[in-house]
Amino acid sequence: MSAHGSPHISLVRFEKSSEQSSATADSPVESVHDNMSVFSRFHSVRGKVQLFGHFFHAQFLLLACVELFSFACAFIYVLPLLLAPSDVSATNPVITYHWTNGAFAGLILILAIASMGLYDTRQREGIKGVLVRLFVAFLSGFAILALTNSFIPILAKDNFQIAQFVLIAFGYSILLRTYFYKFVDGNVLQRRVLVIGAGKRAASIDKLRRKTDQRGFDLVGFVRTSSDEVVQVRKEKIVNADDDIRTFAMQNHIDEIVIAPDDRRRKLPLDGLIDCRMSGVAITDLLDFFERETEKIRLDLIQPSWLIYANGFKRNILRSFAKRTFDIVVSSLLLIVCSPFMALTALAIFISSKGRGPILYKQSRVGRNGKCFNLIKFRSMRTDAEQDGIARWAKENDSRVTRVGSFIRKYRLDELPQLWNIFVNDMSLVGPRPERPEFVEKLCKINTLYRERHRVTPGLAGWAQVCYPYGASKKDSMEKLQYDLYYVKNHGLLFDFYILVQTAEIIFFTKGVR
Repeated sequence: MSAHGSPHISLVRFEKSSEQSSATADSPVESVHDNMSVFSRFHSVRGKVQLFGHFFHAQFLLLACVELFSFACAFIYVLPLLLAPSDVSATNPVITYHWTNGAFAGLILILAIASMGLYDTRQREGIKGVLVRLFVAFLSGFAILALTNSFIPILAKDNFQIAQFVLIAFGYSILLRTYFYKFVDGNVLQRRVLVIGAGKRAASIDKLRRKTDQRGFDLVGFVRTSSDEVVQVRKEKIVNADDDIRTFAMQNHIDEIVIAPDDRRRKLPLDGLIDCRMSGVAITDLLDFFERETEKIRLDLIQPSWLIYANGFKRNILRSFAKRTFDIVVSSLLLIVCSPFMALTALAIFISSKGRGPILYKQSRVGRNGKCFNLIKFRSMRTDAEQDGIARWAKENDSRVTRVGSFIRKYRLDELPQLWNIFVNDMSLVGPRPERPEFVEKLCKINTLYRERHRVTPGLAGWAQVCYPYGASKKDSMEKLQYDLYYVKNHGLLFDFYILVQTAEIIFFTKGVR
């Protein structure tokens, strides 16, 4: 304790005495470093792990790996026992149960489960909601496997065998997840976090009280930077670090130290922090911490220096080429596959409006680099929706929406013509949703960072749409901007694929419909 009775950190100076520099392996200093280096080997697999630009929780990655391995084993070893109990060792004359077959079948089920948000840290459904999503996931997984086997019969002799496999996997997944939610979820593989600072910025971490927000970390406490720092966190979370930070970190198994002082000019315990960093403890800026834990970039914490030095926001020619190729191939296939639905939608609009008014609706939107283009949709509103020329946000139960329009909006059928926008490179399959120029102008005045979302091609699906409900106000737009900036910073082809998989839940459960 300091002379004032407030907690402080005793700095460790690097100017070692000759006796300290010649310490033996049995000395306390050497022992501390050894223990620290052993402990620090494991913090990188705790909390959230960044893969393909996106942060995934280690707990759910572990769950997905266990399920994938178990599904593959069930396909290879359990299914043959049910099919040929009298001759277990004989190879099926039509199908050989290789690991490639089992891995493919298991991977399809894993993607189906992921599409229902069941590997996502934001999932807040209870047992009933999880069971419903599991049922939908395995039903869609069976449909994909059966369809694949019908065209390329490499999985099983018939769809009945596939149905048996899916039922086995479904039962196993229920049992596994019952155990996971009871004993594992939120209890293991968390990073133990120590925060430097106890003011307003540090309090933003203290406000993350929900279990879904704290899955990735265990908050050990806050260290005041000085005795006169105004405390805005829970007082019981203030910790005393009478010794140097490195010793405190070792004794309390700290995986990560977050730097969050209100006054960045205030002197930090640099020697102790460097010692921790060189010993293997992660040192993280507050904004980077929130980016990882909340999967968005906090506008209230962002600083120009962070934008300049942060990883991400990179342009890659190869990535752009792969993304454009993916857009062309997928949009072409979807235009062909969805053409019957588009024809029926057009017919329904034509009949309901008695031939009056256009079937397609064109609206100016802001695209990449601020260039405007005409976005194409099926008309879902009355022809006089904006007769006065004033742009308005869509509202819940909007009276301007027609009866047919309400249905096609619910299942996103009104968005299908945008596949043409994707094909001609006005849009991409994944990216920030394009907004109207009138709204963009107003939103840029609220926060100049809004224009940064136009650094990438706008998309049919987006990270903000996956994470946040339908935005129909300036406040909602600012909330969604945080997710859009996260996407602009970390976007890549595999992250795009993950977003498309997650979008299935939005369509099936009609989330964010207006």
